[in-house]
Amino acid sequence: MTKEAAGRARPGRTPVPAGRRARPRQAEVARLAGVSQATVSLVLSGRATATGRPISEETRKKVLDAAHSLGYVPDPAASRLAAARNNLLGVYSFTATFPTDVRHSYYPFLVGVEQEAAAQGYDIVLFTGSSSGGAGAAGAGALNRVRLADGCLFLGRHVPVDELHRLVADGFPVVHVGRRDEVEGLAWVGADYVSAGREVVTALNGLGHRRILLVREDDDAPASTDRERGFLDGLTASGLPAGPDAVVRCGDPRREVTADRVRAWFADGVTAFVAEETDTGAAWRALRSAVAEAGLSCPGQVSLALLGSPPPDLADGPVPMGFDIPRPALGAEAVRLLASRIGGGAVGSTLVACTFRPGATAGAPATP
Repeated sequence: MTKEAAGRARPGRTPVPAGRRARPRQAEVARLAGVSQATVSLVLSGRATATGRPISEETRKKVLDAAHSLGYVPDPAASRLAAARNNLLGVYSFTATFPTDVRHSYYPFLVGVEQEAAAQGYDIVLFTGSSSGGAGAAGAGALNRVRLADGCLFLGRHVPVDELHRLVADGFPVVHVGRRDEVEGLAWVGADYVSAGREVVTALNGLGHRRILLVREDDDAPASTDRERGFLDGLTASGLPAGPDAVVRCGDPRREVTADRVRAWFADGVTAFVAEETDTGAAWRALRSAVAEAGLSCPGQVSLALLGSPPPDLADGPVPMGFDIPRPALGAEAVRLLASRIGGGAVGSTLVACTFRPGATAGAPATP
């Protein structure tokens, strides 16, 4: 038995075949349980009789055990969806959205989603399984419940690839807000972080900086990967050092980006520091604090730039050089793409340009 199969089976129950990708059908449940498909339909719909005779508890248990072993989840809206649409669009976030300290990251997306959904004649359904981040039984159940809508938008830095693959394989209209290449056939709308990151480095180089360092979290999420790629492309295009020493990945920026380390970088010739934006803003927070504790003036001795926007609690400080992510526009474009998918349109992907922000934290490097 494979590890995947073992994880999905229970003692005394037949495991799901390894390598399965498509959603199980009632006919498969019937074969595994040794009953008719009509009996499976009656049991799963909660009805108690077949052709006027009560369904025994033993038969009912066989059906439910078989359904569980195969990973079958009834689609409560299947009959309605086959006949007509509900005019409902689902929204599911793999990071808790309401209420949390990262609410700001998703709120502008939702504004764009709501406005465009109204323009398209759809209502919005927020699936609360997002509070578990898509993990565990609650998250898995919510992922199946998204089928109640005509289609669903997904947001999140990390996603359960197998679950999304299953939805796509079933032909359910899905659009992810943010670039996602892991799931073949998944439509997505993302920000062009590569071009935006390159533009920030080009601007720093134009101010006279010749050693620029990127501080980022140790995370391979597509948003982080794209930001780093844009940063390195900018260094290469500017003729600046773009080797491994140009990027510092931190498991815990608060502990790893210290005043002493910043002083050492500065002594080694680094005059500009760049951080990536994430939900937590950990790299930016750590870098700002370390520069201040090191006694370095900004933008006098060193310059700072942020690949994104600062966290709300730091918004009252100097506006950092960087770029603004068009979150409302991304949300609206995602709805348009999803509406097209629901109408039978082709799977597509769209990159939306970010807006460069000069900011007040970058200037010419100080004369040695």
